[in-house]
Amino acid sequence: MIEAHTFSDAEIIAQILDGQKVLYEIIVRKYNPYLYKIGRSYNFNHQDTEDLMQDTFIDAYKNLGQFQQRSQFKTWLIKIMLNNCFRRKNKTGFKNEIHIGNEIKDKDKPMFTNHINNIENIVHNRELKYIIEDALSKISFDYRMVFTLREITGLSVAETSELLNISESNVKVRLKRARTILRNEIEKKYSADELFEFNLIYCDKIVKNVMNKILNSEE
Repeated sequence: MIEAHTFSDAEIIAQILDGQKVLYEIIVRKYNPYLYKIGRSYNFNHQDTEDLMQDTFIDAYKNLGQFQQRSQFKTWLIKIMLNNCFRRKNKTGFKNEIHIGNEIKDKDKPMFTNHINNIENIVHNRELKYIIEDALSKISFDYRMVFTLREITGLSVAETSELLNISESNVKVRLKRARTILRNEIEKKYSADELFEFNLIYCDKIVKNVMNKILNSEE
């Protein structure tokens, strides 16, 4: 298996564009958990989220030469995922799947973001997974997406503002309201590392499907 943290994103992208397609596996493994969180926060089910993730990785690969590093690669990739989720939601007449204080500052530490972001260390807890998904599904979509991008995915206020095309002030307001609803209920009982787990078995499946398409594609 290729190590996910051996190279920077810029180094990986440069080598991929130079013909080293196999290195795209690093990108897929590194960002699988982030895209999964986005899809689930859109209330797509697991299978639809996997499909959207694969589409997003393929789209990103096809347009990799257009990434100009004016923003983080993670932000650029998440924007593609958000666009795909939006199109899927409106194209299919999708219906939501529902499972059984202080001023917000840009430097505030995200509430549920795993500082290490090491997917191998995640505790698999199905009961918690459904509790959190159910709680998030009850929040209005605008608040839910701000909460997911800022608190779970760990993007800054500025990055969240750019992705959702709203002001930074609106990001802060929506995040404050979302925190009010969720924080007391969830944070007092559960750890950040258990939120929206993406099992390595699923990760391997996404990697295999994406890499097969990329490695077998014509130049």
